[in-house]
Amino acid sequence: MGPVTSPGPARRILAVDIGGTKIAAGIVDSTGRLTSNTRQPTPPSDDPEQVWAAARRTIDDALAAAGGAVDGVGISSAGPIHLPDGTISPINIPAWRGFPIRERVAAAVPDVPVRLGGDGLCMALGEHWRGAGQGVAFMLGMVVSTGIGGGLVLDGSPYHGRTGNAGHVGHVIVDPDGPPCACGARGCVEAIASGPHLAAWAREQGWAGADAKELADAATSGDEVALRAFRRGARAIAAMIASVGAVCDLDLVVVGGGVAKAGPLLFDPLRAELHTYAGLDFLSGLRVVPAELGGEAGLVGAAALLRD
Repeated sequence: MGPVTSPGPARRILAVDIGGTKIAAGIVDSTGRLTSNTRQPTPPSDDPEQVWAAARRTIDDALAAAGGAVDGVGISSAGPIHLPDGTISPINIPAWRGFPIRERVAAAVPDVPVRLGGDGLCMALGEHWRGAGQGVAFMLGMVVSTGIGGGLVLDGSPYHGRTGNAGHVGHVIVDPDGPPCACGARGCVEAIASGPHLAAWAREQGWAGADAKELADAATSGDEVALRAFRRGARAIAAMIASVGAVCDLDLVVVGGGVAKAGPLLFDPLRAELHTYAGLDFLSGLRVVPAELGGEAGLVGAAALLRD
């Protein structure tokens, strides 16, 4: 598949973004502009049909805003996903295990193509189409927040991998003897540098705050433990970026998410540490920049799934 350079025949795409706290939907036009959007809280239910009912309401609201006519549907979902079957099993939506999301959405919005992608990939595609990754052929888009996720755009095109879970960079192991991760491994970058783990490590060192936002505020005020926590997290992320950059020969890494909102507290030590780890000549131009689209990236990227 060659570089994606045009939106093709589709003019209005219904984009759906499924996460553990909210389900959003909106209409994206052929320029990548989000023209309308709506959202529902993700129900904390063990009943898969109750969760689907919230998703269906969100879809119906978005279709109503569009006058009912769209040219295709793109779905961004928290993972894991299973692209061959069109099913999803989001970790933070326990009611959905092997849920046939592509089939359900196709029944709700018949006679148009329906595409599915992981939320990390869709974030990357959104930034590649309309955000910080415009014009770049080889990039990683990643989110540093409650967890760490990512997606790859290679040679200008989305790279899904065998099951749709390629780019799951939060589980790159950066310290084999490091802390245990929820995935069952040890030393994953998510277990070191995600927001909750940054705060937990700082509390182990005597810091008295509650969460990553308070940690960022403390670091801004010069708290040494908070600053060390961000430097430790940045070092882990830099090691991961250097590894993925070497494997995929990347031009650019775009970083978004709640922790990335800390700005220089994260990006300054991250860029400094990257020089330590990215020693190969072909990595000398690898850049790390903040994401630009914020919460819109998932919806814009879901629509971008229809661009091939």
